[in-house]
Amino acid sequence: MDDGVETMLLRNEEEEEEVEGELTQRIWDESKKIWRVALPTVVSLVCAFGTIVVTQSFVGHISDIDLAGYALVQTLSVRFVNGILLGMSSATETLCGQAFGGGQSRMMGIYLQRSWIVNFVTLTVLLPIFIFGTQIFQLFGEEESIAKSGGYISLWFIPFAYNYVFSFTIQMYLQAQSKNMIIAWASVFQFAIHIPLSLLLVYKLNMGIPGAMIALSISSWVLVIGEFIYIFGGWCPHSWKGFTVAAFKDLLSVVKLSISSGIMVCLELWYNSVLVLFAGYMPDSVVVISAFSICLNINVWEFMISVGFLGAAGVRVANELGKGNAKAIRFSIKVLLGTSVVIGVFFFVLCLVFGKKLAYLFTDDDRVANAVSELSFLLSISILLNSISPVLSGVAIGAGMQGTVAIVNLVCYYLIGIPLGALLGYLTTLEVKGIWIGMICGVLIQTIVLLYITWRTNWEDQVKKTSERLNRFYLEA
Repeated sequence: MDDGVETMLLRNEEEEEEVEGELTQRIWDESKKIWRVALPTVVSLVCAFGTIVVTQSFVGHISDIDLAGYALVQTLSVRFVNGILLGMSSATETLCGQAFGGGQSRMMGIYLQRSWIVNFVTLTVLLPIFIFGTQIFQLFGEEESIAKSGGYISLWFIPFAYNYVFSFTIQMYLQAQSKNMIIAWASVFQFAIHIPLSLLLVYKLNMGIPGAMIALSISSWVLVIGEFIYIFGGWCPHSWKGFTVAAFKDLLSVVKLSISSGIMVCLELWYNSVLVLFAGYMPDSVVVISAFSICLNINVWEFMISVGFLGAAGVRVANELGKGNAKAIRFSIKVLLGTSVVIGVFFFVLCLVFGKKLAYLFTDDDRVANAVSELSFLLSISILLNSISPVLSGVAIGAGMQGTVAIVNLVCYYLIGIPLGALLGYLTTLEVKGIWIGMICGVLIQTIVLLYITWRTNWEDQVKKTSERLNRFYLEA
């Protein structure tokens, strides 16, 4: 009898080791799938946004007024347009990811072309935001010198902005089929040429602001041209069958999904922009705007890593929905969240340690550097929260639930975060810190709500909805 009990105990221990070994292998396999999508996306986004940050650094060493003007344009105008186009492009991620998972690769090229049409028209309609930059900033009550500098710089952003029409959608098209390594290499090349090109135009040729902006536009289009060569050159034979008039069919369905996607992402990206606008009304606005925008750019630069996981979450969820595998979706979400949180904690600590030193990359003004140092703890908290929220948004994009998240973002950011930030900023002695605390509260509540929605989602029902969507959009060859 004792031998029987001992045998049973040994068998249970072996079974537990097998289960533990199987779980470890599953986590490893899922991590490889996630990083295959996330790593190239992280590299490309960090490099692409890095060109904007580097340009800000060059502008900041030219003039404090121009640094504040650039901050206004980049944080308000560019992020406004960027938010709309990035959000609308996430419809490409949903449709291409589900089509690839469902074995409808031929439709991916058609979805890509439809997104180009929708994005090009949208950006053209939004051009007055750049053309009338000075008047818009004056309307918002910004200081005259900053408004004029921002209006001048905003005109130089127009050729840069049109790269968004193609770069966002191509990235989502390629990452849906795990072919986005080319984007990473092209982005590294883009960033590598941007710095010497900026040095040449700004300092060697003494072109000042125009030189910095021309370097930004040239380097951004180098990336797009590289992507065109890859797609048109035959490296996507199953998903790209050439240009077709079928791209003009069912545009209304794409527009509807694009609008809900656009609203979801816009409400998230514009959130920080509104807070920068509030900061401009405070005493010594040049220092406040410069310091706040430097912190936000550091925050957003790190946020690009989280956006890589947003893309990975969207692709993994969309692919598994296309395959009809609800169990795999739940497991993938757990691995995604765990990995992203570990990275968030690492950058949280890094930001606390280096605080003030980061500011001198962007400015020589000690007042601005001191202001950045005072905001470094709040910046660290924001970076930590950024490790969770984008993954949950990516899950929503993969499932096509952008409308629900848009409502959550609207309530948490604009009905809670911004009013709270305004109250703390203007009615207490916290000033710009109060604005940021309000922002953090909005993000925290949004993260909690999205966690609850993800936990309560019936993924079997989402599989059925995905099947219906794929059948509705499918076109015979």
